[in-house]
Amino acid sequence: MIPLLVFLGAGAGGAARYALGGLVQNAASSTFPSGTLFVNLTGSMLLTFLYGLLENMAAPPHWRALLGIGFCGGYTTFSTFSYEAVRMLQEGEWTRASAYMLSSALGCVVAALLGFRLAALALNRG
Repeated sequence: MIPLLVFLGAGAGGAARYALGGLVQNAASSTFPSGTLFVNLTGSMLLTFLYGLLENMAAPPHWRALLGIGFCGGYTTFSTFSYEAVRMLQEGEWTRASAYMLSSALGCVVAALLGFRLAALALNRG
């Protein structure tokens, strides 16, 4: 049952990302990734809001699966990163949180650069 809830939530989250991200990007009418930024910011806020409620309400695990892992995961994985970083900070793990945030931000950019390079090589353009 839980995998089905994750699946359904992720589909709804992905559709919401497409719709809202596109709407914001078109409204901004610039090359700055406003739609992506909007999705990442609202997804981070939504996930922590939901988990803050669910953790304090002793909600059944299917709600976390549907809304947190599913919807927010489909909407943006940046929300999970933010949630984990904030939890570390709340627990006083400043060094660990800083290392996680820095390595995630820089690591993902380096990984994206590598992905573009590998695609160019695969297309014999590199």
